[in-house]
Amino acid sequence: MQIHDRIEFLKNEINKSNYQYYVEENPYLSDYEYDQMFSELKTLEEKYPMFKSPDSPTQRVGSVSEKFFQHTHKYRLYSLDNTYNEEELKRWYDRVCKEYDRELELVCELKIDGLAIALTYEKGLFTIGVTRGDGVTGEEITQNLKTVKAIPLNLFQPKSLEVRGEIYMPKSSFEKLNEEALMAGDKVFANPRNAASGSLRQLDSTITAKRDLSMFTYTGIFEDQDDKNNIKTHYDGMMYLKKLGFKVNPNIRLVKNIQGAIEYCKEWATKRFDLDYATDGVVIKVNDISIQKDLGYTSRAPKWATAFKFPPEEVSTKLLDIELNTGKTGVITPVAILEPVQLAGSTVSRASLHNFDEIKRLDIRIGDTVLVKKAAEIIPKVVKVMNTKNHNSLPEYQPPEKCPACGGPLVEKDGEVGLYCQNPECSQLMCAKIEYWVSKEAMDIDYIGPSVIQQLYDKKFISNPVDLYRLSMQDLMQLDLVKEKSASNMYNSIQKSKSNPLNRLLTALGIRHVGKETADILAGEFSSLNELASADIECLSRIEGIGDIIARSIYDYFHDEYNIKIIEELKMLGLNPTSKPKPKSDKLAGKVFVLTGTLQNMTRDEASSIIKLHGGKTSSSVSKKTSYVLAGENPGSKLDKAKDLGVIILTENDFLEMIKT
Repeated sequence: MQIHDRIEFLKNEINKSNYQYYVEENPYLSDYEYDQMFSELKTLEEKYPMFKSPDSPTQRVGSVSEKFFQHTHKYRLYSLDNTYNEEELKRWYDRVCKEYDRELELVCELKIDGLAIALTYEKGLFTIGVTRGDGVTGEEITQNLKTVKAIPLNLFQPKSLEVRGEIYMPKSSFEKLNEEALMAGDKVFANPRNAASGSLRQLDSTITAKRDLSMFTYTGIFEDQDDKNNIKTHYDGMMYLKKLGFKVNPNIRLVKNIQGAIEYCKEWATKRFDLDYATDGVVIKVNDISIQKDLGYTSRAPKWATAFKFPPEEVSTKLLDIELNTGKTGVITPVAILEPVQLAGSTVSRASLHNFDEIKRLDIRIGDTVLVKKAAEIIPKVVKVMNTKNHNSLPEYQPPEKCPACGGPLVEKDGEVGLYCQNPECSQLMCAKIEYWVSKEAMDIDYIGPSVIQQLYDKKFISNPVDLYRLSMQDLMQLDLVKEKSASNMYNSIQKSKSNPLNRLLTALGIRHVGKETADILAGEFSSLNELASADIECLSRIEGIGDIIARSIYDYFHDEYNIKIIEELKMLGLNPTSKPKPKSDKLAGKVFVLTGTLQNMTRDEASSIIKLHGGKTSSSVSKKTSYVLAGENPGSKLDKAKDLGVIILTENDFLEMIKT
């Protein structure tokens, strides 16, 4: 057999094995046989580079790129409108059937909680892979996507088409990745979606290649005329994509009408927790492609499809105790200690109780059976007490009079709900302040978690956030289970935070009433800590989004002797940010935005930064001064208030159009 023929044989066998293993989940070769073939192919390609091709399995190992480039989609990637119950589903179905005077077949697919991507194939060869981006323009990440073994590099037939899919990380792989990261002293990911996103956005795709990513295909746009003529339905198109070598979710189902779709949604409301990937709903599409074309699109979504979102799961369990924690401001926060129960795919044993007024309002008593749900499927919270016979026999809960950490007296503050510890030497209060200082929304110092902070505090290496910047590598290596690499990661992350912008430092300082949004406003008005510290109450209160109470709090903070000393120490240690970003344009000058709900293409922080780069401002509350409310999915009460006040409401697409240059 000639060299070229041998290379082609090895490529075909390895590609077939990848398809069987990662798509069909039916291994074709043993690990030993696969490794032997891969090694031989790699050796031959190195020796005879003229026979190396872009569709070779060896191209999955990755390379290093300097940056990602913007790429305009050939076909726009639309969003999906959401439905949340049977009635909304039926109304959507009635609308799409209205013009046809008959029931329409539907296709149901699990909605994967991952990252949407578009793949271009030319005569069967994978040529370009692009992130969804804003639906019109995305980032070209072809080399990273080549490392995902569920994505075929060459199709079983030489077809030209574009395929859309969702990249995800299996739950089991996510857990393994975080375990390995903890052992190595590296950063851990919050959830599988973040892990998948972080993996795909590596400039070094050799790192992406080491992550266990996969993809489910959810549609194809066929460019060959024969395919266009022969594929009449979405379901047939999905089965055809599977034949070409793409991974299609095995739980896809063709149903006759909306009742079949509702039954599918009910079935997977609980079964989804047994899957090895995250899913947050069901995508329901009209099956007939000619009807899809006839129905068309709104400005943001297809009329012929909808996403049914699973509601937050609610379960009842027993309240065993109420734990008290002292926060960074000294406020005492009650936490429900629960009899462990399965909720939305995880075991829950703790839940938020918000504050003592909430405990009183719900009449929560230790020993009660309570209903627990996850807010946005993330944070468990107690929502009500179940009507049980023994409730009235249980003693009413009495709020504490002393700090659970230091035993100091607790006080109430005018106009606020909550009890506060005011002992500046309270260990729990100070540790909470340090935890907030290193958090993502403040100074964003990786590797310094609660257990590390507690050790540093107990060993008297730190007594406040400023002391973090006095730590040496030797100090960090004296902590339990901390090796040289972990200590180096911690030290470097602390040093890196010195260059953070002014808004992050203002957030971290923990000034009363000053959270991230207010810190952003202040950083947009003042160029340095010195300039802010010199401002009087009248000057501060004139700033949009500040007001008299916050102005007084800021003024008092910068005129307190202890705080003045802290700020001087920070400056001596190299923390004195003075620059502020100049607006990219004045397109939004004088406009005040309020953000609510979940955005599809960016976080609210990213949207806020874009607004400020164009000269606009953001506010946390809707008022008559609000110019626009930018509303994403699941908007809160801010949207209702905006409607009452007649404030202009923008969709995400409206906003993106507004800032186009």
